[in-house]
Amino acid sequence: MKEKAVVIDAPGGPEQLKLVDVDVGAPGPGEIRIRHEACGLNYIDVYHRNGSYPLPLPARLGMEGAGVVEAVGEGVNHLKPGDRAAYASQPPGAYATARVMPAKCVLKLPDEISFETGAAMMLKGLTVQYLLRKTLPQGGLQAGDFVLFHAAAGGVGLIACQWARALGLQLIGTAGSAEKCQLVLENGATHAINYRGEDFAARVRDITGGRGVKVVYDSVGADTWEGSLNSLAPFGLLASFGAASGPVPPFSVGTLAAKGSVYVTRPTLFTHIATHEATQAMGDDLFEMVASGQVGIRIDKRYALADVAEAHRDLEARRLVGSAVLLP
Repeated sequence: MKEKAVVIDAPGGPEQLKLVDVDVGAPGPGEIRIRHEACGLNYIDVYHRNGSYPLPLPARLGMEGAGVVEAVGEGVNHLKPGDRAAYASQPPGAYATARVMPAKCVLKLPDEISFETGAAMMLKGLTVQYLLRKTLPQGGLQAGDFVLFHAAAGGVGLIACQWARALGLQLIGTAGSAEKCQLVLENGATHAINYRGEDFAARVRDITGGRGVKVVYDSVGADTWEGSLNSLAPFGLLASFGAASGPVPPFSVGTLAAKGSVYVTRPTLFTHIATHEATQAMGDDLFEMVASGQVGIRIDKRYALADVAEAHRDLEARRLVGSAVLLP
């Protein structure tokens, strides 16, 4: 069966992305074949394309999608042909009209959630779930606590703003323009800081009465690292879960003592969704937040699968607000 998929033969810029014919066979044990209705677009896809996160070549890209299950392999019991489904999963390959993939991270998509929303929310929403529910400072988080979230106007950030509001947290969001800061506030942040015009660490100290925040969620990396450490309260946690501006530079562990016995962690989604049971529990939490209306998924732009290079250019140039999807 011939289908369309995006592949790269070598790492590099968006021009490396090629839409080609591929064979899609029958699912093996523990696998499904899914026909995509929409595919998610995420910054990790850029890391895979440019070689920051190397993949065996030639490589397919894309970590999330939503569609209809066409066939299931031996041992797959939680899905059947005809089910609406969505996923965030290894290995890459979601930029395709259809694919065969491991079933363990594929979940039934509730009827009240559209395919486009499902494709736009799985990786980002599950990321917010493990950050706000599991990646916690000493003593956890309680209503009223301050947290700092970088890139708060992005797809992950806007979900985090809303989820934090539902938990009663005071989220301080950073963004790169006055318009994006306004969007951050509209989505539930208590405060917004334009990092292009302000020293965000100094503002955080002002907002928190000099104490700092219990936790910083940082997907930016090199550009925000020092300021993130300077924003922490004693015993606070810096959760570095991405590096959009480049990798974090080497640092002395003694810095953590000087900043107030603070903690640093580098979590990944894929550690958290290593089993079907864990993925299902996290997914149920996400589905409930979205279906209840506590978290809305903003889709800023839709691209044809053939326009994937344009989508990557927009993503890297930070022209997108919220989420974006590719339509096969």
